[in-house]
Amino acid sequence: MNKTILIVKHEFSTMIRRTSFIIMTVAFPLIGLILIFGGQLISNITSEPKPVAEVKIGYVDASAVVNGHQQQPNFLFVAYSDVDTANKAMIEGNVSEYVVIGPDYVNNGVVIRFTLSREVQAPADREDAVRTFLLQNLLATKVDPKIVDRAISPLNLATVVIDPKTGLPATDQSGAAALLLPYLFSILLAMAIFTSSGYLLQGLAEEKENRIMEVLLSSVSSRQLITGKVLGLGAAGLAQMVFWLICARFLASMASTNFTQILGAIQISSTFIFLSLAYFILGYLLYAIIMAAVGCIGSTARESQQVAGIFSVLAVSPLWALVFLIENPQHPFSVFLSLFPLTAPITTIIRIGATEVPVWQIAASMSIMVMTIIGLLFFAAKVFRTFLLMYGKTPKIGEIFRLLKEA
Repeated sequence: MNKTILIVKHEFSTMIRRTSFIIMTVAFPLIGLILIFGGQLISNITSEPKPVAEVKIGYVDASAVVNGHQQQPNFLFVAYSDVDTANKAMIEGNVSEYVVIGPDYVNNGVVIRFTLSREVQAPADREDAVRTFLLQNLLATKVDPKIVDRAISPLNLATVVIDPKTGLPATDQSGAAALLLPYLFSILLAMAIFTSSGYLLQGLAEEKENRIMEVLLSSVSSRQLITGKVLGLGAAGLAQMVFWLICARFLASMASTNFTQILGAIQISSTFIFLSLAYFILGYLLYAIIMAAVGCIGSTARESQQVAGIFSVLAVSPLWALVFLIENPQHPFSVFLSLFPLTAPITTIIRIGATEVPVWQIAASMSIMVMTIIGLLFFAAKVFRTFLLMYGKTPKIGEIFRLLKEA
C-alpha cells in the first residue's frame, strides 16, 4: 500500500509540473477572460450612437396605392412620375435604387426593383423597408394605426417553461443559454479525461518500449504500479476539472454582469457541478483502464496511440450528434447514448442542458459505468500479467484472446 501511495504522489506531482498540463489548465480560463473583456470592449464601441445616413429609394406608383408614409427609419421614398425619370435620378445619384409598383399590384403583388449593383438577392434591410412602406400605405386609410403597426411587427414571442410538478413557471427559464455551459463542459470533460488517460497510455507504452518497466516491476507489483498510475493521473485530472469549474463560476458571474441579455440566465448549480465531477471520475477510470490495457498490449507508444484513437473517436461521437441530442433529448437513441458507458459522460452532460433528465436515467447510466469499470478491471488485470513484459511484435486479436484465455 505504501508503494502504491508513493506511485500516486509521484505521478500526480509529475503531471501537474508538465508544461503542457499547466498551459492547458490555465489556457481555458484565460480564453474566457479575453472573450468577456473583448466582447465588452466591442459592445461599448458599437453601443455609441453613430449617425446613420438616410438612404433614398425612388418609386413609381402605377397603381395609386401610395398616399403618404414615404419616411421610414433610415429610408426615404421619393416619388417619380414615370420609369424614365426614376431611372435618370438613380444614374445621377439622386436615389440609390427605385421600385416600380405595377398597375395590377393589388391583385398580383408584383413590385420590380431596379439597382445599379449586382446582387444575389435584395438586401434584407431594403426588402423590409419596401414591405413596411407598402403595408403602411395599403392599410393607413382603412385600419387603425395601432393595427398597422402590429401588422408590420406581428410577433414578439416569449417562451415560459412550466414545472410539471407544480404547474407554475419553472425557476430555470434560461432556454438556449442553459445549453452553452453543458456544451462547453462536455468538451472540457472530454479533454480532461483524455489528457489524463492519454498520459497514462503514453507513459506505460514508453516505459515498456524503453524496458524501464522491468526495473519498476522489480520493486513493485503490476497491480501496485497500474493502480498508482491510474489514481495519480486521475487526481491531477480531477484537480484540473475542479479548477475549471471554479473558474467557470467566476466567469459566468462576470459574463452575467457584462452580457446580461445573452448570458444572464446561465447558472452553475451544485447539481451540475456534482454530476460533472462524478462523470469525470467515472469516465476517467473507464478510459484509463482501457488506455492502460492498450498501452500494455502495444509494442511501441505509436502503435498504442493508434489503437487508442478508436476509443477516443467513440467517446467524442456525441458531439457529432449535438444537434440531434439538443432537439431530441428524450429520443430512445439519446437515452441509449446516455446509458452506453463509452458515450455516457458527454451525452448526459449535453442532455442536462437541453432538458430535465430523469433521475433513473442518470442513476442507471452511472451504475452501468461502475459495473463496466469493475468488469474491465478484471480484464485489465489479465492483460497486465500477460502483456506487460511482452516485447517485439504486437500480437493479433486472435492471439490476444488465446493468451488471455491461457493466463
